[in-house]
Amino acid sequence: MDIIDEKGRLFGVVNVVDALVVLLVLALVAAGVALVLGSDSDPAQSDELDNASTHATLDLGTQPEYILAQLEEGDTYSPGEDDNLTVTDVHLEPRANGDAAALLRVRLEGDPASESFQYDGAPPRLGRELQVVTDQYQVNGVVTGTGEADAVETTERGVLVAGTVPADTASEIREGDAFTLRERTVATVESVEVFGTDEPDRKRVRLGLTLDARQTSEGTQFAGERLAEGAEIPFRTDDYGLSLAVQRVGATEPRGEPATRTVTLQIEDADPGLATAIEAGMTESVNDRTVATLTDVQRERSTVILVSEDGDVYERDHPRNLDVTMTADLSVRETGGGLTFKGESLQYGSTVTLDLGSVTVEATVASL
Repeated sequence: MDIIDEKGRLFGVVNVVDALVVLLVLALVAAGVALVLGSDSDPAQSDELDNASTHATLDLGTQPEYILAQLEEGDTYSPGEDDNLTVTDVHLEPRANGDAAALLRVRLEGDPASESFQYDGAPPRLGRELQVVTDQYQVNGVVTGTGEADAVETTERGVLVAGTVPADTASEIREGDAFTLRERTVATVESVEVFGTDEPDRKRVRLGLTLDARQTSEGTQFAGERLAEGAEIPFRTDDYGLSLAVQRVGATEPRGEPATRTVTLQIEDADPGLATAIEAGMTESVNDRTVATLTDVQRERSTVILVSEDGDVYERDHPRNLDVTMTADLSVRETGGGLTFKGESLQYGSTVTLDLGSVTVEATVASL
């Protein structure tokens, strides 16, 4: 049999022209597959894509209200042909002096052909200052972190805080009160305790707060302070402003279990006016919460020590002053370290202040 017959067929079966067309198509398909596979495995092009963008955190520091009002996710800025900045997150933080600070998380895009990522002529190194310019505002921020995350890393953290405030301020505080910045809630009151002090116009408050805190390499921060016992943090609403000390981190309630303990309290050598003003049934109560109730009050003459000219010592009743012995039911907390009352250690010999409404007394714990 001839390889090509008189009709131009290969082995008398397939037309030669058709066969050549099929071979050409197969060659083109093979070349296309090789091109695709070669592109996927090209490390240079892969690096080029990786080097095209990154995210960074810009610390703008404290800013005036009119700037804070303009900061929005989606804001963009382009300092050069291949360089673009897009705001992906806005985080506002209060400061103790009443100001507010801002941090931006931004997506940076640079020259994809660069061997390492470059934005506006240099890498986004920590400490480098970058500019953001829009039609509404112009600010500078310091790079404090880079990475793939598109938002500032925050965490919800409970704390217990306490401090002494004016009595009228204490009466304004309610559970659910919120501290907001530009309609963003940064702290919420979860629990409120108010106690009397030795000054009638001052109250001691203890609040459980939930904070929108920021997670950093140095720990959890709020209002520019690392959250730790003793740190001072602000809390503000339209009605009041506070600066309170952190007593506990990670919880909004005091340590220990609540309990009621009957104790004996004594006031020695009290002025008759004070002594007679104290009556059984008196309570210390704030915001419908009673923390102390006097169940019994006893009075007796105070004694004085007299020394005669010849050196003899005599004990005599004081002509006016009285010793007062009170039995009281106190709302305490039982902790591993003992009892606490109004946030202070309660033990034999401790001094307790009770705001009984018409009179405030300081008494010594005689028995628990």
